[in-house]
Amino acid sequence: MTLATPAMAEKYGLGRTALPEEIAAWDVDVQPDGTGLPVGSGNAFDGEEIFAEACASCHGDFAEGIDNWPKLAGGADTLDHEDPLKTVGSYWPYLSTTWDYVNRSMPFGNAQSLSADEVYAIVAYILYSNDIIDDEFELSNETFLDVQMPNAGGFIIDDREATEYAHWRGEPCMENCKDSVEITMRATVLNVTPDQDHGDAAMVEEAKATPAPEPEAAPEPEPEVAALDAELVAKGEKVFKKCKSCHQVGDNAKHKTGPILNGIYGAAIGGAEGFKYSKTMASFGGTWDDANLAGFLAKPRKFMKGTKMSFNGLRKEGDIAAMIEYLKSVSQ
Repeated sequence: MTLATPAMAEKYGLGRTALPEEIAAWDVDVQPDGTGLPVGSGNAFDGEEIFAEACASCHGDFAEGIDNWPKLAGGADTLDHEDPLKTVGSYWPYLSTTWDYVNRSMPFGNAQSLSADEVYAIVAYILYSNDIIDDEFELSNETFLDVQMPNAGGFIIDDREATEYAHWRGEPCMENCKDSVEITMRATVLNVTPDQDHGDAAMVEEAKATPAPEPEAAPEPEPEVAALDAELVAKGEKVFKKCKSCHQVGDNAKHKTGPILNGIYGAAIGGAEGFKYSKTMASFGGTWDDANLAGFLAKPRKFMKGTKMSFNGLRKEGDIAAMIEYLKSVSQ
């Protein structure tokens, strides 16, 4: 790319020299060491309201993402998984990148409309949603470098040009090539492709050798389950949309950032099979009854200190009651 200098402008008659104030309007980048940060401050409490108004339509009330819009929270300890969740909290190494991007490009469709204090507050809320700061932390140009990003040490300098390229770069060898290409082995010989006939015969023999099962005893009658409030369940299903980025329910549900919630009501806390819980959750004890669900849904990190849950909690008691009723419905 050619840089248009004032000399070139004069030579080719293109444009004019940019004024200092015009250059300053574009010069808004922030460096990892804090260079470029404006004076200002904000906290997660203020940021929650600003985020709800300016950002939640795309990123969700809890920075959990909506549809294909990016998730900004969650994903802790997933970078070594087959399908890692890369968020501000789990992946980004520098807080300056977050501040710069929010300040430069957000809100979508109305970029650079936020004040410095509003940007600090939004970034503080994103940090809080990732459990990086507590709710009393005041993020400012003076405290900016006090924040340690979890993946700050997860990146290395790409030095392959100096250390590797010389070993395999050079003129390609174009001599002594084979005249033809031949198939030397087939998958069936390597026992990669199963023998369908042999497999069917083996299954038949195995079935013959297996004794007939003993007749099962008549099942005991199941205890009566209290009828659910259909209207409350429907409301809870809507509230559950805030949880869908991390949790699934239904026949084809799979563990995501959070565990499957089928059968959660009345189940042991931290007991979903096949999900890797935090030590805090795994050792908490008890079951997910009304009281524990209500406490956790209201303030997860206050109810269970040390949990990795990025969800900030439901503020309305009606939403909590509806969510519990919905969880009951997917547990029957």
